[in-house]
Amino acid sequence: MKQITRKGIRSIWIASGLVVLLLIGIGYQYSDPLGSGPSDVDFPKKPITLIVPYAAGGGTDITARALAKATEKWLSQPIVVVNRTGGGGSVGLMEGANAKGDGYTVTFLPAELTTLPHLGLLPITYEKFKPIAQTNFDPSAITVRAEAPWQTVNELFDYAKAHPGELKMGNAGTGSIWHLAAVTLERETGVKFAHIPFEGAGPAVSALMSGFVDAVPVSPAEVKKYVDEGKLRTLAINADKRSEALPAVPTLEEQTGIYVDFTSTWRGLAVPKDTPNEIAELLANAFIKGTEDAEFRASMKMNGLGLLVKDGKEFAKQLKESHDLFAKMIPELGLSRK
Repeated sequence: MKQITRKGIRSIWIASGLVVLLLIGIGYQYSDPLGSGPSDVDFPKKPITLIVPYAAGGGTDITARALAKATEKWLSQPIVVVNRTGGGGSVGLMEGANAKGDGYTVTFLPAELTTLPHLGLLPITYEKFKPIAQTNFDPSAITVRAEAPWQTVNELFDYAKAHPGELKMGNAGTGSIWHLAAVTLERETGVKFAHIPFEGAGPAVSALMSGFVDAVPVSPAEVKKYVDEGKLRTLAINADKRSEALPAVPTLEEQTGIYVDFTSTWRGLAVPKDTPNEIAELLANAFIKGTEDAEFRASMKMNGLGLLVKDGKEFAKQLKESHDLFAKMIPELGLSRK
């Protein structure tokens, strides 16, 4: 009986120890899934840089700045937005991908990350990044100056058909989503535009305002302010439904029967691929909380930006799907320089 009791006590101690270790492990893995991350990660200890690969004033820049402001309080450090322009977005994307993987450099990824490689304009792909979260999704809005002679998109196309290569269509850079949107419209309608690239949608819209170009196919957010002021007129929204930002504007399909389902843009956040998972997770939690901020959401609505939030895994799927789509589409459009 004495021998059995000693064995029993020993077994109880061993079992108790295993249970304690198991509970500690469970607590570490599952505690505070939307909180500040693992407690042993001493991050961040200094300001974080958020790279925007386009000029100020466009939808990417507007979203990034509003989100940075909303997220800072969850990280207790400033988030400094830096515009790195050039190469239709390739300069900023390269800088972000090649940054040190310590979490202190985050890149605001535009959809062009999945077009530029297939155009031979970017030597890297989305695989150089670790996705954090997707933030929004916006359609194309074909827009002209208020004093332009075209009242409908059909009138614009009729003019372009009668004057091939004369109508100047501004875009956010060669290989940008808005460039591809215009090229696809050419293919679908038989018109021919003169494509004028800029370092982002903001400069393209400025060029439209000044009369340097005749039209732009950018997002509602990038023209809404000027449309509301009566300086610009949006002729069509290329989406399956009207835009909440510009509800009076009919869709392209309503007017012409044409619908091109890819002419829209998305944006999201990522860090260099070698960033430790626990730091990427901490950043993801903070930025997703930032998207829930009332002021951020009000800013998105006021600027006509579509809010669509996905976590890192879902954003990774979006990146792959978009990359695969353009791998096929860009050569079909005759745009590949590879």
